[in-house]
Amino acid sequence: MKFCVIGVGRFGYHVAVTLAENGMEVLAIDANEGIIASIRDKVSQAVCLRIHDEESLRSVGVDDMDTVIVAMGENFAQSILVTALLKHRLHIKTVITRSISDIHREILLLIGADQVVLPEREEGRRVADVLSLPFKAVTRLASNFCISRLEAPKEFQKKSIKELDFPHTYGVICIGKKEDDRIEPIDPSYIVTEKDVLLFSGTIKDLSRLPKASSR
Repeated sequence: MKFCVIGVGRFGYHVAVTLAENGMEVLAIDANEGIIASIRDKVSQAVCLRIHDEESLRSVGVDDMDTVIVAMGENFAQSILVTALLKHRLHIKTVITRSISDIHREILLLIGADQVVLPEREEGRRVADVLSLPFKAVTRLASNFCISRLEAPKEFQKKSIKELDFPHTYGVICIGKKEDDRIEPIDPSYIVTEKDVLLFSGTIKDLSRLPKASSR
C-alpha cells in the first residue's frame, strides 16, 4: 500500500516512520526543509513542499496514494483545505486527519475526512487510565469500553478461570493471556499462576473493580 503523510511534526513523523518500518511505501511532505532532511532516509520519499492547491498535490504524486494522513493539526485552516482537496479533487480513498479540537473534528468530518484523530487527547486518556486504573495497559474500543492487561493478583492465583467466574463477579470477560509477544486463548479449566498476565474486556467501570496486582 502507498501512504502519504502531510505535515511531519511529532505526530506525523512517528506515523510516517512506523509505516515505513512496517514495510509500507511512504511519501512524507512538509514545508520545512530541515524536517524533511531529518526523515529523508527513513521513508520511501520525502518532499519539501508548501501546499497551495490541487496541482501542488498532484505534482508530487499524492493522487496516486491509497491513504493520506493530514498531520498538520495546528494549522486549522490549512488542514481543512488539504482534506477537502484530497477527498473532493483527488478522490483519495482514505483520508485521516489530525484535529486539535472538537469543532475542528466536526468540520473535518463534514467535509469528508474518513477518520479524525486527536492524538494529544488520546494519549492523555491513556496516561490517565494507566495511572488511575488497576491494569498496566488499556486499549479503548469506545469511550467507556476497553481491553486491558493485568498481572494476576494473589486473589486469582491457583484458581481456575471457571471458578473465578469473572462475568458474574466483576462483569468482565477474560479473553486470554499474554505469552511472550503473543496472546493465547484461555480455557475455563485453566489454573491461574503467579506469572500470568491476563487480558480482560469490559466497561471502564467494571474493569476498575478488578483487584490490583501485587508489585513484583
